Amino acid sequence: MNTISIVGLGYIGLPTATLFAARKIRVIGVDVSSHVVDTINRGDIHIVEPELDILVQAAVSAGYLRATMQAEPADAFVIAVPTPLTADQKPDLSCIQAAAMSIGPVLRSGNLVILESTSPVGTTEQLASWLAEIRTDLTFPHQAGDGSDIRIAYCPERVLPGRIVHELVMNDRVIGGMTPNCSEAAVSLYKSFVQGECFVTTVRIAEMCKLTENSFRDVNIAFANELSMICDEQGINVWELIRLANRHPRVNILQPGCGVGGHCIAVDPWFIVDSAPTQAKLIRAAREVNDAKPEWVVRQIEEAIEGLIRSGMAAKDICIAFLGIAYKANIDDLRESPALAVVEAVTAHHKGRVVVVEPNREALPDSLVRAEVFLMNLEEAVSRAHLIILLVDHAAFKGALPKLSSKQVLIDTRGIWSNAK
Repeated sequence: MNTISIVGLGYIGLPTATLFAARKIRVIGVDVSSHVVDTINRGDIHIVEPELDILVQAAVSAGYLRATMQAEPADAFVIAVPTPLTADQKPDLSCIQAAAMSIGPVLRSGNLVILESTSPVGTTEQLASWLAEIRTDLTFPHQAGDGSDIRIAYCPERVLPGRIVHELVMNDRVIGGMTPNCSEAAVSLYKSFVQGECFVTTVRIAEMCKLTENSFRDVNIAFANELSMICDEQGINVWELIRLANRHPRVNILQPGCGVGGHCIAVDPWFIVDSAPTQAKLIRAAREVNDAKPEWVVRQIEEAIEGLIRSGMAAKDICIAFLGIAYKANIDDLRESPALAVVEAVTAHHKGRVVVVEPNREALPDSLVRAEVFLMNLEEAVSRAHLIILLVDHAAFKGALPKLSSKQVLIDTRGIWSNAK
């Protein structure tokens, strides 16, 4: 494998491309965004991820990484494009199909195609069918088995934002080839930089494994979020409750928050629900609990605003400071962010000033800019605000508990300040 093409240069595709390039393998990165392509070709990055900027700069400077908007011939193709949900919570595979249409014309006999995008069970087989329709001159695993011209496999990532570079190297990988030869080729490719173990299984088990991992986490988070709402209704400090309950040797309750975001945990369980709507009762319930948590937080904020109005303040004079809009701590990623959803919902109706503190971003998204929301540092935002809403437990906020006046109201959805008092 002298040349590898990575299709999709986002939070997974770009680090993966860079790690291959760091092993002196020529990498062609393909993306539909001219901004992304131009940024990478300058040796810069368009996302926030520790270590990645130095690695990209080195790979581009050495000539091992190049980005383009047009697919080119390569020995292996790794597809790492989004798989979002439709409005009715069904998987949208249009980006994967577009990737197939992109690489299909440049495929050659002997090529390896790996799908990394988190996908519903059966998507890898669908990818093979799409490619077979485009290239009738080549054979594919579902047609010719181990003797096919093109080898196809599925290998999902399982990394933590903020530690992606480290975990892509150190974490185990689950690889499902459509045939044994497909699996063998995929393992050989990943072993060029992966130090964790590569476990071979069937395509469908590999696809379901990623969905299962994220659904498991979603169910556990839903328990914590539901517990926090119950405790609020009963006047119980949920943070102390969880701390004490976790003293049990076989109990490990997670920390509640304002919801669940990101392109994995907030999305993947719906793929299982869509494929097994009758059986997936618990998975569906967990999704509904977590999807409803931002609305619950908004109601808490509205009640706090009403309390300030009853104390004599006019709604237009109330300044609200939101701390954090990323979907989780210490990253800049806003995909499916419940924190951002809370800010947008409150801003749509609040007559007073709204400010945001987000230490991992230099600018706010357009939705907040249009609403005349301002980006501030922590000290200035807290000094101006009458109502302070901590939504994300960024490291910059931990240990920075400000001195609040008796007239200021704090809603801490992560417990890092309210629990510290």
